[in-house]
Amino acid sequence: MERDEALALLRRYVVSPSHIAHSYATAGIMKRVAEHLGEDAGTWEIIGLLHDIDYDLVAGDMDRHGIEGHRILIENGVPEEIADIVRRHNHTHFSDYVRPVEIALQAADSASGLIIACALVKGGAVSEVAPRTVKKKFKEKSFAAGCERERIRMIEPLMDMETFFRLAIEGIMDIRTDIGLT
Repeated sequence: MERDEALALLRRYVVSPSHIAHSYATAGIMKRVAEHLGEDAGTWEIIGLLHDIDYDLVAGDMDRHGIEGHRILIENGVPEEIADIVRRHNHTHFSDYVRPVEIALQAADSASGLIIACALVKGGAVSEVAPRTVKKKFKEKSFAAGCERERIRMIEPLMDMETFFRLAIEGIMDIRTDIGLT
């Protein structure tokens, strides 16, 4: 699957601008992490784009989230390799993440909101966000309170937190204009 196909599929099922922005941000982070780890950056980016494809459909029903995403992806000809990762990313049902792509998706999914919140404090300028800023805000539990910090920490077997924060910032820098940041 190519990126343009994934974007078209995403826009067919996800209408919420905030969910689309979240998907772009997660994809940007996934791509940078994959490059760093020597993995398939294109596939990881597509996984990031499509990981919440069912979110509008399930309307917050976490018992269905991921399962419906898997169904949508399979029905649209997306390979099982990608669809299964989307199905398993719902951490309310799964926690046995050992594959780097699954670990990275957990971290990227949650870190996207943290990085965007840091950028918004800087007037929307992602270029003004540094890893030390993210590290400081990461420790402030009240900042971006919905960000699940324990899911971000899952990345630690693959890399240190500062490296991850740097890659996450770079990933969001890559897509900043797509989500209205500078």
